[in-house]
Amino acid sequence: MLDSIVALISLIALEVILGIDNIIFISILADKLPEEQRNKLRIWGLTLAMLIRLALLGILSWILKLDTVLFTLFNIGFSGKSIILLLGGLFLLYKSTKEIIHKTESGLEDEKIKTKTGNFKKLLSEIIILDLVFSIDSIITAVGMVQELWIMYTAVIIAVTIMLFASKPISTFIQKHPSFKILAICFLMMIGISLIAEGLHFKIPKGYIYFSMAFAFLVDFVQLKKLKK
Repeated sequence: MLDSIVALISLIALEVILGIDNIIFISILADKLPEEQRNKLRIWGLTLAMLIRLALLGILSWILKLDTVLFTLFNIGFSGKSIILLLGGLFLLYKSTKEIIHKTESGLEDEKIKTKTGNFKKLLSEIIILDLVFSIDSIITAVGMVQELWIMYTAVIIAVTIMLFASKPISTFIQKHPSFKILAICFLMMIGISLIAEGLHFKIPKGYIYFSMAFAFLVDFVQLKKLKK
C-alpha cells in the first residue's frame, strides 16, 4: 500500500510539472480574449486536457502501440508517438514564434485590438491540439512509471484539479508583467524544440529545460523586486 501511495504522489508531481506547459500556453492564448471570457477558456482548456488524458488511459493498449516503428527515414525510425511529437513541436514553435514577434514588434494599439477580437472557438481548438500532444507524452511517461490503472486515473484527476486552481493566479501574474510573458513564450519555444528533438529520438532531459527557465524566472523576479524598491 505504501508503494502505491509513493507512486501516486510521484505521478501527481510529474503530471503537475508537465502541466505547466499547458497552463502557460492557455494563459497566453486567453490574453487574446476579453476579460470575461479568459477564465472560461482556462477552465475549458484544462478540463479538456483531463478528459483527453482519461480517454487515452481508457485505450491504453493503443497508446502503447504508438511506440511501434511505422517507417524509417534517414536511418531514423518514426512511430505514431514520434510523428505526433514532431507535429506538436512544430505547431508549438510556430505559435510561440508568432506570439513573440507580435509582442516585440506590434504596438500597444494592435495589442488592444487583438485582445478584443480573439476568437474563442479558434483558440480552444488550438488548445485541444496541444492538449493531445502533451497528453500522449504524459500518458506514455505514466505507463513507464506505474502499472496500476487506478493510480494513473487518480493522478490525472488530482493534477488537473491543482492546475485549475493554479491557472488563474499564474495567468494574472504573467499578464501583469510583460517581461515574464516573453520568458513564458521562450519557455514554450524550448518545449517545442524538445518535442521535435524527442520525435527525432534526440532525448533532451526536461529537468535541464525546467531548471534553466526557473533560473531565468528567478533572475527576472529579483530584477522586478529591485525596480519596485
